[in-house]
This record gives sequence, structure tokens and C-alpha cells, in this order.
Amino acid sequence: MASIDVKSFATDSEVNEPNNARAEAVNVNGQRIMRLTLQPGWRWSEDIKPTVGTDSCQATHLGIVIKGTIAASHDDGTEVTYGAGDAYFVAPGHDSWVVGDEEALVYEFHGAWGDKSA
Repeated sequence: MASIDVKSFATDSEVNEPNNARAEAVNVNGQRIMRLTLQPGWRWSEDIKPTVGTDSCQATHLGIVIKGTIAASHDDGTEVTYGAGDAYFVAPGHDSWVVGDEEALVYEFHGAWGDKSA
């Protein structure tokens, strides 16, 4: 492994653009880091659920909000709103959405490259 590894979201990322969102991922020394830009009105259950076909999001999320506000509702009944400057963890079994009229920008840390569910 390299002692230093730097990647640019501008030139080195995988890009996916589902409805109302842009997801960019880079591989930094074998670890997946994502930059997600979510537009006002984005909601997992409306924009992503039809593609993946599960009742709720089954991914684990660990990240930090740079801009905007997001809410998450877990299958266990927990509901939280978090915004710029907040670090977050969301377990599988949830819905999430952008709150308000400002886009949300978040960075997420997904662990081993290629393990998109982590």
C-alpha cells in the first residue's frame, strides 16, 4: 500500500446521478469515500426505493453534513434531523430526505472499496 494516496472528486470519481441527486465515489487507499449532493425534494423512498426495491434503505451511513439539512426516520421509530457540521451514523432500515429548500452536501465513509452496502 502507498504511504500517501490522494484522489480528486473532480477527476478520479465514479459518478452516479439518480433522481434529484449526484453521488461521486473515490477509492483512497482501498477505502470508499462518497460525496453526495442531494437536491431539495430528494427522498430515499421516492427517488431510490423504486430502483433498489426494498421497503427501506438497507445501507449503513457514516458521514458529515457540509451544507443543508437532512432528516432520517428509522424502522424502529427513531427520527432525527441533522445539518451542516453534524457527523452522523444511520443503521440499515431507514428512509431519509432533504429538509427545506437548500441542497444538502454530505461526505460519507463507506469502508472497503467496492462494498457499496457498507
